[in-house]
Amino acid sequence: MAILTTRLSNVLGDRTAAVLEKSFGIRDVNELLRHYPRRYVVRGELTDISTLIADDEVTILAEIEAVKLRRANGKNILEVVVTDGSANLSLTFFNQAWREKELKTGRVGLFAGKVGIFKGKRQLSHPDYQLIPDGEDVDSAVAEFAGKFLPVYPATSKLPSWKIMQCVKLTLDSLDEMPDYLPPEIATEFGYPTLKKAFTDIHQPPDLESAENARKRLTFDEALLLQLLLGMRRNEIAKLITKSRTPNTPVLVAAFEEKLPFQYTAGQIEINNQIEKDLSNNYPMHRLLQGEVGSGKTVVALRAMLSVVDSSGQAALLAPTEVLAQQHYRTITKLLGDLAQAGTLQAGEIGTQVELLTGSLPLAQKKMIHTKLATGQTGIVIGTHALISDGVEFKDLGLVVVDEQHRFGVEQRDALRMKAKQPPHLLVMTATPIPRTVAMTVFGDLDISTLHELPAGRIAITTHLIPVLEKPHYLNRAWERVKEEVAKGHQVYIVAPRIANPNKKMTEREITAASLLGEEYLDNDEMSAVEELAPELATGPLKGLKLAVLHGKLSSEIKDETMSAFARGEIEVLIATTVIEVGVDVPNASMMVIMDADRFGVSQLHQLRGRVGRGGVPGLCLFVSNAQENSQSMQRLVAVAATLDGFELARLDLEQRKEGDVLGRSQSGGKSHLRLLRVLRDENLIDQARNVALNILVKQPDLINLPQLKSEVEKLKVDEATEFMDKS
Repeated sequence: MAILTTRLSNVLGDRTAAVLEKSFGIRDVNELLRHYPRRYVVRGELTDISTLIADDEVTILAEIEAVKLRRANGKNILEVVVTDGSANLSLTFFNQAWREKELKTGRVGLFAGKVGIFKGKRQLSHPDYQLIPDGEDVDSAVAEFAGKFLPVYPATSKLPSWKIMQCVKLTLDSLDEMPDYLPPEIATEFGYPTLKKAFTDIHQPPDLESAENARKRLTFDEALLLQLLLGMRRNEIAKLITKSRTPNTPVLVAAFEEKLPFQYTAGQIEINNQIEKDLSNNYPMHRLLQGEVGSGKTVVALRAMLSVVDSSGQAALLAPTEVLAQQHYRTITKLLGDLAQAGTLQAGEIGTQVELLTGSLPLAQKKMIHTKLATGQTGIVIGTHALISDGVEFKDLGLVVVDEQHRFGVEQRDALRMKAKQPPHLLVMTATPIPRTVAMTVFGDLDISTLHELPAGRIAITTHLIPVLEKPHYLNRAWERVKEEVAKGHQVYIVAPRIANPNKKMTEREITAASLLGEEYLDNDEMSAVEELAPELATGPLKGLKLAVLHGKLSSEIKDETMSAFARGEIEVLIATTVIEVGVDVPNASMMVIMDADRFGVSQLHQLRGRVGRGGVPGLCLFVSNAQENSQSMQRLVAVAATLDGFELARLDLEQRKEGDVLGRSQSGGKSHLRLLRVLRDENLIDQARNVALNILVKQPDLINLPQLKSEVEKLKVDEATEFMDKS
């Protein structure tokens, strides 16, 4: 008898187990039983061969008339001809010569599969079958075989769905009674089956209602275990001891607020108070700060950093790119003015030193910054991955701010936190709005603060669609509109999805390189490209304007100089890829034209659009697209143009992308335990699981009286896919 931890080689034999491991990474009984069916097909009631139609799922009762084994194209092909008296049908099996021993002429059996056509003749390829022993009642065999719900699994050519079904059946038949980690009172409350029945019913359902109830039970398990892990993680954070970072006399904070050229919004005041309270605790803050582009997150984060510096600590801001790090440095030093000039002739009576540390700095400059951080001379450092290099040490790192967290790997975030002598406070910022259920599922161990309002002076952006196929003259009007904005003294972004168009089919190596760049699309369709669009516009519709290009293949120096020149107003039109998507702040930029807008995702379009209208001047964004009028791409653009609500758009984005595994490769690089849970589809179930988890943890925070449930949470805790939560 097998249990969940039994190796599959002990149940299915070494060869089959090896193929399962190679194909899907499945090694034991538990992993196989959690390889769930994608859908079910109903094995048909008995059908006459003469009435079969291509692509129908059918079941026939027939006698084997002929069997032939031949070899073609390096494969053994077993052809079995069967008849039911009305007509003949061919059954084909590839590389399964062993079946010749049981598929003997004269045997009667039930054969089921999908009807295909090969060389004008109907056939079943790799049909499911059951031979009827001599003397057995045919009617009872038919009742047992026909009309069943057959699971369809994620499969490979070497391991087709029917073979996986056989493996699962053998495994279920060998299962011993299994302990159920879900407390019986919870299963009873929601009407869920036991764990063993859930596994049986999802793989071998007597009816679709049983399969659906099994799916709900197993999905609930995933949600509950995740919520228990997050709840226990929150409890662990609360037990960590760190230094309170609320200063007795907030000198820098007060001086900074006196200099601010605007008033905080009500949302900023509320979150400032939340962070101040967090920093006063002697356990570390773990807070996610989310808000629209331009909602004022940087000011809130800067106030928190100054509070830590006021209490004799240091703060580090980790940004994903040099462009964003430089932008943060410019914004922060501008907001601080002489408060950022400590140790220089420009310094006032109070202040700190703010440094920018990136990989492209000369070695001597890096070493100087390293020394200042180690001695505590620098209070605030802003940087990229260079912050986590070996030479960087802090005197007293009290706060880590991570911007656009989703762009960092587990190790990068963790490496910076490890540079603190005691657990630092953590503030994570994101401009990508996260729907409530996703936040609850992925960031459940973080307190979440949301900035909903735009700061004073920000004006809503107007978005229009230019459907080039239907109304090509609209594009000419767009270029006229660009000239009008420049004539008013404003600046314009033009965004293209590509740097350059390939003139040949891409090799596999080029495809890999392109995907790593993130700015090139992997298909060979012609679309707008910066290096081709810029000269066309410079000699055509935008002739006479000051144009420049910006993209990822340019050197850091050229990118920085181009952005600085644009910020100074020396460039009127910037033609760029998505390098401007995050963190670029030019208040005088009032208009953006996004070429081939259908090539961008919902969140990306929203991020890009947020670059304009930042200086009290109305923002205008034009989506240019060659998509067909009724296509899904055009419908997506219409939806984005119709709303500025980032949370609504984030939801739309997830629905369109079928987010699937919220803890999958894109977030952690590991294999996720989440197989069934879908955060939008299963919102109500996640709510249920969260409430159940909180109730359990209130009564027994360490799950001491629920050892089986605790064991499942511990397994999840070491799952690679959840490491990013433990380390974020």
